[in-house]
Amino acid sequence: MANKVHVRKGDTVFIRTGKAAGQRGRVLSVFPDTGRVIVEGANKVIKHKKARQMDPGGIVKQEAAIHASNVMLICEKCKSPTRIGKRVLEDGEKVRVCKKCDEVIDTIIVKKGKAGEWKAEED
Repeated sequence: MANKVHVRKGDTVFIRTGKAAGQRGRVLSVFPDTGRVIVEGANKVIKHKKARQMDPGGIVKQEAAIHASNVMLICEKCKSPTRIGKRVLEDGEKVRVCKKCDEVIDTIIVKKGKAGEWKAEED
């Protein structure tokens, strides 16, 4: 079973620790198996790429993965880094909630179909 990561692709996050501490950026990709995320413009590393037929190669700067525990989601409502809670609404939707302002961030699971069947929301 894959590990759960508290952020999703497209979320805006605040980097808490490491050489990119204090930066904010958008999550480009999430790797739940390793518990890591890639944040746009943060944790840049230098890679030496070998030349290929279509690619000239050379020295390239690109983003490297950061452990998910080192980032905090930035709430759209209160504009500050916050922890995330989860709540099930009356209509059966499971949502992510800001712990500071108690505002709903987005939907995790939407109840559809027959009674008892849960289906993940398509992005």
